[in-house]
Formats: sequence, structure tokens, C-alpha cells
Amino acid sequence: MSSYVRPTIIGPEFRDAAGNVIPYGRRWGMESPPEDTYSVTSNLERLRPVHAVAEALIAHLVEEYDVDVSDDLVNASDIMHTRDDIVRAVRLTPRNTNAAPLTFVFTEYPSVIVHAGVLTDFLFPVCGCDACDDAWEDVAAEMEWQILAVAAGGLSETLSRGRRPRYVSKVQADTGSIGSSGKIGPPTESTKLVRHARARLKALTNGWVAWQLT
Repeated sequence: MSSYVRPTIIGPEFRDAAGNVIPYGRRWGMESPPEDTYSVTSNLERLRPVHAVAEALIAHLVEEYDVDVSDDLVNASDIMHTRDDIVRAVRLTPRNTNAAPLTFVFTEYPSVIVHAGVLTDFLFPVCGCDACDDAWEDVAAEMEWQILAVAAGGLSETLSRGRRPRYVSKVQADTGSIGSSGKIGPPTESTKLVRHARARLKALTNGWVAWQLT
């Protein structure tokens, strides 16, 4: 069981025109979001605490596990799609080469993109628009369980061969939580990266394993 504990974070409050605190994460209840909230982003600073949580996760992983650390913007090249608002990129590479590396990419949006293994990108938040109604606490909780699950050996990636290969990524935590995604074709058009990914995954006899503790 992980010893990680989220630090105490007091997130910003935002109020509506009537002066009431906006209850992000609970505004729409069981109803569909209003049509005019799609593709609209407001009060994005409410998500800034997700950066602090990512920093806490990095500190925890560095303290608990046998990893090499690189804090350099060049590491942002690990993610599958380029961004023009990247402010920091931290790569954690387990010294056990059969364990999946993680790269935390911080954006000014604000968001955190975490690259795991060879082809998996996690987005926190996935969207951030008003319709999605993300509360930073919920985004942080999703990031925490997925990242800790990867460190525990819970990431699996498969990339089939053929004219229409299928890429599947799955994360499973020991709590029973499961997150998965699949698509026809790899999440990159780089044939060089696809070849590298195939070779890397083929070399993993038992898939990605748990990170070694210090």
C-alpha cells in the first residue's frame, strides 16, 4: 500500500453573479450541461492546484522508489501531441528497465499531461470546459490513483500488428480501479516511434513491472 498522502491544499473560490460560491463538480447534478457551456472555459485557475498535487506525487515517487530524475523542458517531447504552453517537464525513469517510466508535463492551461510507458498519455483534466465541470479535487484524485497504479506495476500496453493495428492501454490499481482505452492505430504517426514501441513492448516478457523501492 502506498504511503502517499496528498498535501493540504486550499483551492481558489469563484463566485457567480449573485455572489454564491460556484460548486464545481456538482453544478449539473443528473441533468445534462447547458448547451452554452460546451467548448467554453472559464475560471480555469480553479485547476491550478492540480500542479501542486503533481509536484507532491513526483516528490513521493522520488523518495520511495529507485528512479533517475530529469527536470528539463526537453522531456516534453515524450508526450504524443505537441503543446505550445508547456512550462515544466519532469521525467522519472525507474532503474529497473522493465518498469514503466513516467513524464509529468505541466502546462499553463493549467493542466498536467503524464506520459507513461511508451505510448500512453494521461490528461488531467481530460477537457476542462464548463460542461465537464471539473473540480480540481476530482482531477487530482484521478491522477493520484492512476500514477500510483503505474508505479505499482498496473500499466499494460499492447500494440497489435497488421494493416489496422490496435493499441490498447490499461491501468489497474490494487483497489480494483481500472482505466482503459483502445483505438485503431497507434496514438502517433511517427513510424520510428511505433517501431521503438513495438520492440520495447516485445522485450517485456511479463509486461511492465512494479517500480523497485529504495
